[in-house]
Amino acid sequence: MWAVSNFGILGGWGAGTGYKIGMLDDNDLRELVVEVRRVNDRVMTIKLVVGSFTLSIINAYASQAGLDEEVKRRFWEDLDVMVRGIPHTEKLFIGGDFNGHIGATSGGYDDVHGGFGFGDTNKGGMSLLDFFRVFDWVIANSSFPKKREHLVTFRSSVAETQIDYVLCRKSDRGLCTDCKVIPSENLLTLHRLMVMDLEITRKRRKRAMYSQHRIK
Repeated sequence: MWAVSNFGILGGWGAGTGYKIGMLDDNDLRELVVEVRRVNDRVMTIKLVVGSFTLSIINAYASQAGLDEEVKRRFWEDLDVMVRGIPHTEKLFIGGDFNGHIGATSGGYDDVHGGFGFGDTNKGGMSLLDFFRVFDWVIANSSFPKKREHLVTFRSSVAETQIDYVLCRKSDRGLCTDCKVIPSENLLTLHRLMVMDLEITRKRRKRAMYSQHRIK
């Protein structure tokens, strides 16, 4: 059994350069990485081969409110192209800051929203749910009942919200055994660490049986 839980998706502001995203893994997973591709400062992907499975993990950062509409459109187009380019034979997981509130309950999006979100739904959250539904994605961090501190992904002095999400294809939902926020005050950003646990069964090779001829 493979337990894939020691992989991170990072995002943060670079001085004078705008938003930057990145990924990291530990020594156990480093040898499994076969490809890393950055589309731009807001979308990138990494591909790993784990046993007989190929995993593609996308890191995304949606444009904030107030930015140029062309920038927002380009982000969703880049994400759309990247997702469509990943075959269904690969396991796909997406994590990032999508700047929308999906709300505490599914509200008619039971196929996408697991029913365990946080806060109220806003217009941006509705657009996200519609976009996720098109690709048959499930929001992993809305699929498990959690306490408040394990749901809030963004915390400042004036607000607590849920705007960061981890997604998987509906067909791969069974691989995800848990997804939650790790509460901590020792963060340099206002976004909080979120972890998803995956369990992937590794097929064991059957040993070849050699029959011996009887000697009369």
